[in-house]
Amino acid sequence: MQPEEQFSCGVVIVAAGRGERAGQSAEGPKQYRIIGDRPVITHTLDIFATWRGVGPIVVVIHRDDEALFAAARVRLSSQADLLVVHGGASRQLSVLAGLEALSGAGPRHVMIHDAVRPFIDHALLDRCRAALESGAGAVLPAIAVADTLKRATDGRLVEETVPRAGLYAAQTPQCFRLEEILAAHRRACASGRSDFTDDASIAEWAGLPVILVEGAVDNVKLTLKRDISMADERLTRDAVPDVRTGNGYDVHQLVEGDGVTLCGVFIPHERKLSGHSDADVALHALTDALLATCGAGDIGDHFPPTDPQWKGAPSRIFLEHAAKIVRARGGRITNADISLIAEAPKVGPHRQQMRESLAAMLDIDLDRCSIKATTNEKLGFVGRKEGIAAIATATVVYVSGRKS
Repeated sequence: MQPEEQFSCGVVIVAAGRGERAGQSAEGPKQYRIIGDRPVITHTLDIFATWRGVGPIVVVIHRDDEALFAAARVRLSSQADLLVVHGGASRQLSVLAGLEALSGAGPRHVMIHDAVRPFIDHALLDRCRAALESGAGAVLPAIAVADTLKRATDGRLVEETVPRAGLYAAQTPQCFRLEEILAAHRRACASGRSDFTDDASIAEWAGLPVILVEGAVDNVKLTLKRDISMADERLTRDAVPDVRTGNGYDVHQLVEGDGVTLCGVFIPHERKLSGHSDADVALHALTDALLATCGAGDIGDHFPPTDPQWKGAPSRIFLEHAAKIVRARGGRITNADISLIAEAPKVGPHRQQMRESLAAMLDIDLDRCSIKATTNEKLGFVGRKEGIAAIATATVVYVSGRKS
């Protein structure tokens, strides 16, 4: 008896259209318009990237949109391995390009989804998966038509009322056995047919039985400028503030020297801090705190102390790198707080300069930067003036644009 084949499902995201009906915008075609502080396509990709059944994801874009897609990609809130290909002159040809690219990745099934349907949810994907796993070769999510339908000869004079019984509005993702829908698309292309309105209609033309599953009312396609405005309003209204706090701790030994660097400010002193870089214990702690807000590891992951290129390097490089990572993931730094524990040197006379230095490095307002100092009451290694410790806290607001 053959072992049961494991379910595998790739995804083709169709994002090569020009979206003329949505009007012109400096943000580009409608899949790159900003809703909930992120591009439409970013919201769509995040849903698939976080779905438990996802396999390889192919994104089909217009060849003129490389920069737009790169900017949207860095706004993803989850890690995703994406294969990007260029689309054709029509949606049908773009889907074919995506299927061809996916065929070499090995999945048995495929979900084909419009990039401008950002309100897809995991529950709908699970329903589609269940239908595929039950043996369906073609699955179409759809919603029963609720409105009364009229047919008009010239767009103004009603000719008849169309019975709505048995009528459904098709949605995406439309799901298939990969080799079957790819063969159907190839046949359609070879025959010169280019009038299909969706992939399910190609499956029907090729003789593949198409099974309906319940769609989702919220799974709307953004077509007009008004649709995009309403989507942005919805996400802005429903967004939950994603406020994260990260903590960092560091300590460096004091050795013979001529001064210490704290928060990027050199303070003359009879000793210096020992470390592979400039040993700025305050910035090292804050770097870890920032990285903690987005699960990006710690300072040693990004700047290994064994790497000779960081010997004597200014620690502002580390902090600015961490801030760049935070911002690339949609974070806004709202507060940085550092407590220094040292018997000497005195921090008070340099506090304002240290705050100004920190504000410049993080590109935030001065009143969002706090520097405090205390002694260790002559206790422990700090009390014996053997080292300086720092505790840092960073507060970052991340914009998800979606309810958590």
